[in-house]
Amino acid sequence: MSPSDPAPEPGARAGRLAPPLTLGPLRDQPFLTYPDLKAPGPKLVNWWASWCAPCRAEHPALMGLAAEGIPIHGITHRDIEADSLAFLDELGSPFTKLGEDGTLATYRDWNLTGLPETYVLNGEGRILLRYAGPVLSNIVRDYIRPALAEA
Repeated sequence: MSPSDPAPEPGARAGRLAPPLTLGPLRDQPFLTYPDLKAPGPKLVNWWASWCAPCRAEHPALMGLAAEGIPIHGITHRDIEADSLAFLDELGSPFTKLGEDGTLATYRDWNLTGLPETYVLNGEGRILLRYAGPVLSNIVRDYIRPALAEA
């Protein structure tokens, strides 16, 4: 790299390994750790919050993917634990494992742009797709399924 080359951009981008996780547990929910991102097979990582209207809109599509057996790991952002749990009690949980980004360290490490944001990872923890916005049925068809097939 020459001095005129730009520095690599931080964050989670297609082709890179998933950045580190600095998360806390979400009460009694199965806790998401970094090794879970490198578990065999494709998986999704979904950033969400109970106050996020687009997160509510995408929830049925996530529930459908989870019903097919696709592991989906959830990370809450700037949410109150009781509100996150009430959201899942009301709508059901598509998440295999969960974590809470209370320090915002993971948000910064992943260089998120907002909520919701969803990533498709392969069995090595490599990001195949970063999708910013709600995962609706057309997004599942046009982006998520092709990325899962690539894994």
